[in-house]
Amino acid sequence: MVQAERRTIDILLVEDNAADVRLAREALVEVKVPHHLHTVNDGEAALGFLRKAAPYADVPRPDLILLDLNIPKTHGLEVLKQIKNDPELFKIPVIVLTSSKAQEDVAASYGNYANSYVTKSVELEDYLRAMARLDDFWCTIAMLPSKEPPE
Repeated sequence: MVQAERRTIDILLVEDNAADVRLAREALVEVKVPHHLHTVNDGEAALGFLRKAAPYADVPRPDLILLDLNIPKTHGLEVLKQIKNDPELFKIPVIVLTSSKAQEDVAASYGNYANSYVTKSVELEDYLRAMARLDDFWCTIAMLPSKEPPE
């Protein structure tokens, strides 16, 4: 199997729990993902970041979005809907990374074109293992869309 060339990727983590942000940051360092991690803590900020609205005018377009569903201001499912209905954003892979195991959330996420649905573990080893698998698939096996428009 031919593996995609690894490049530094921009990851947007949409997460309102500071402990989960810290855990994600540590997990990404642990699995040695070449990345820049950008974090926002609510759905409104996530959409502002993605649309480069103030104060996010100079942020890079993320290559990958890790989206919690249960976030303030704009619920994660609404953020997902808006991303996947926006012609400038819909190609960005969105991984729902949430504590919810509810089948309604799983179905609604895939129904709104989430690229995958991962349940967060409270156990450090399980969380690191899940992040390593995300890294392996999204950063090694899969090819992410280019940030540059096609020629």
